[in-house]
Amino acid sequence: MIKNNHVKKEGVTGAVVTMLVTGALLSLVQVMVRPPLLLAERLLPGGGWLQVVLAALFGGWLYLKMFDRAKRAVWRRRIWLLFSVVFFFQLALGIFADTVFLMSGKLHFPIPGLIPVGVFYRGEMSFMPFLFLITILLSGGAWCSQLCYFGAWDSLAAGKNGKRQGIKPGTRAGIRWTVLAVFILVALGLRLFHIPVIYASLIAAFAGVAGVGIIVLVSRGRKIAAHCSTYCPAGTLVSYLKYISPWRFRVNDRCTRCMACARVCRYDALPRESILKGRPAVNCTLCGDCLAVCRHGALEYRFWGLSPLAAERLWLGTTLVFFTCFLSIARV
Repeated sequence: MIKNNHVKKEGVTGAVVTMLVTGALLSLVQVMVRPPLLLAERLLPGGGWLQVVLAALFGGWLYLKMFDRAKRAVWRRRIWLLFSVVFFFQLALGIFADTVFLMSGKLHFPIPGLIPVGVFYRGEMSFMPFLFLITILLSGGAWCSQLCYFGAWDSLAAGKNGKRQGIKPGTRAGIRWTVLAVFILVALGLRLFHIPVIYASLIAAFAGVAGVGIIVLVSRGRKIAAHCSTYCPAGTLVSYLKYISPWRFRVNDRCTRCMACARVCRYDALPRESILKGRPAVNCTLCGDCLAVCRHGALEYRFWGLSPLAAERLWLGTTLVFFTCFLSIARV
């Protein structure tokens, strides 16, 4: 009973911290950013403060819901899908109702995989690539398991059950770097040769349609998130740049090689060879879905100077702060 009370207290403490940090960050957005990013402030002067409070409470509530490992994977997918639905609903309102629902008042292609490629097309760093890098630094691979509105559909297509047909690491790496190189070269070519915007838009649209096709055909067929783990240029950069972040995920010596974790991993990050090495493959997103199915406590987060459990809870709180802020401000 004492132990259970202690665990509940830790959950409440984490929820309060998540709530306060979320509220503080969104308060800065409310005060400092003009024109306002918070939609409630755009619709009603002063309404942004109500949105800040509601978002902070929502972030704390999410922490309590996801504090329990057994429920975390379900809630992760639910709120990730919610984020995507809210994003695309606002996009539809921005197109068909009022541009106030668009972040800048102008329409852009909602393809997050092209965010890093856009740097080469524009020849400069903008807000979204900067946010992309900050997210990787502070939360590791969470962009690909919680913060990308496109990835939610890839995860859904991969499904909860079924035999997962992985892709060989060498094959995946070859596809990833080839796709990334092609996108970068095309972006550079469009800029250097001053290709009209209409053609750049058509190419971006084709890239988005190809991504959807991979989700529908490959991800559903193989039961893995093939778009995020193999095709997406942003996903490729996240997989490797996440090592600049202090977060790590490891397989400890309590592992019995039962492979229960591999059966629930939608990112094909836990093949037997990776488990034998004691760490997941490079495409691990740190989502933590595998934690609940491991009966031996063999999977753990690591962070400088913290115990694995403390690192796990800090990662959860950090990711939920980002998620709640993204839910509040992310629009095209």
